Amino acid sequence: MAKKKKDEEQQEMPELPGQPVLNIGMVGHVDHGKTTLLERLSGKWTDTHSEELKRGITIRLGYADVTFRKCQKCDGPKAYTTRETCQICNSRTKPLRKVSFVDAPGHESLMATMLAGATIMDGAVLLVAANEQCPQPQTREHLMALQIIGVKNVIVVQNKIDLVSEEQAIKNYEQIQEFLKGTEFENAPVIPISAQHRAGLGNLMQAIDEYIPTPIREREKEPLMLVARSFDINRPGIAPDALVGGVLGGSLKQGTLHIGDTIEIKPGRNVVEKNQQVWKPITTKIISLNSGSLNLESVGPSGSIGVMTSLDPSVVKSDQLTGSLVGNPGKLPKVWSELILDVHLLKRVVGTKEELDVEPVKIAEPLMLNVNSAATVGIVIELRKNKIKCRLKLPVCADAGSRVTISRRIGNRFRLIGYGEIMEK
Repeated sequence: MAKKKKDEEQQEMPELPGQPVLNIGMVGHVDHGKTTLLERLSGKWTDTHSEELKRGITIRLGYADVTFRKCQKCDGPKAYTTRETCQICNSRTKPLRKVSFVDAPGHESLMATMLAGATIMDGAVLLVAANEQCPQPQTREHLMALQIIGVKNVIVVQNKIDLVSEEQAIKNYEQIQEFLKGTEFENAPVIPISAQHRAGLGNLMQAIDEYIPTPIREREKEPLMLVARSFDINRPGIAPDALVGGVLGGSLKQGTLHIGDTIEIKPGRNVVEKNQQVWKPITTKIISLNSGSLNLESVGPSGSIGVMTSLDPSVVKSDQLTGSLVGNPGKLPKVWSELILDVHLLKRVVGTKEELDVEPVKIAEPLMLNVNSAATVGIVIELRKNKIKCRLKLPVCADAGSRVTISRRIGNRFRLIGYGEIMEK
């Protein structure tokens, strides 16, 4: 009888498809608890790079998949969990959605990496530490970046409430609400938690379930993948006949990829022809597809994915192809070595402790430009009314009309000063 009841529960609650349906960014000021919170939700520590482990900060984009579940017998936040069995009533929980989290670095010197990650986010969790004044410089910068890039669904997490008194927590909560006032995220939920002690995680999962919807995906369009990581997974000393091809990590914006597909990567590789450096697209074949720990026959436009290719691993190692676009041969957007931008400058520089006005862009000024998942430096070679022309250090692949974030070097860091749209002429 008990076995029959268990079989019926299994039929009522089928597991979700292997690929996540949503990308959620984990953003905020350095050391406010992003990676710890993600580990508490997913069981995975996303800081795996040697420098990250030594310095205790996120340097590269990290990824972790989480399946949110809900107990059908319990009510409120306590019903939400990531476990298959409810810890309150011991009944089997129902899977809601599989979500891919993108752990973005909070350090001011790594803003380009955060901006690259923001382009693949469908929503974001902004962490604010309760034991520090709000807003901190990168809290302000990350919120502005989400606004510029067009991420609409944001949940604010007030973390580290275990380190402050109730009075201090309330004061910090009021600072958060004042900080959000007048922004697009004025009505965003603010969820107090302690990631370290796993307190308040049910409230956060409920907020994600209610406030960050699954977008409508365009699976029938030409595939377009944003490459956020590229790497060689072969271990040192591996036998030549055991070598596998290079891997691309990122997210599909649209379309579908299948094992065996021939794909094109742009801008591609830098080669020398007739004593000149030119960029040539790379064509390769998909050997396998991965989402989380699952191998899949095909992937669609949702969640983070890994694409193993037939490329020589030396072509992809150390994130050499980060910022590239992947699609069907001949179907990708144009590659630009110069950009004309219709510019919208902010009134104030974002990310500095001092209040600084944004000065007009100058001829020969180097600007950091982020478009899709690419980061490049553009040298201003021409100024017009509300428009600038830049010669790029590294070319980018993008459609005309794409939004580009603009950062300027102030002191020894690049700071966000505005955005622009790519113009044909």
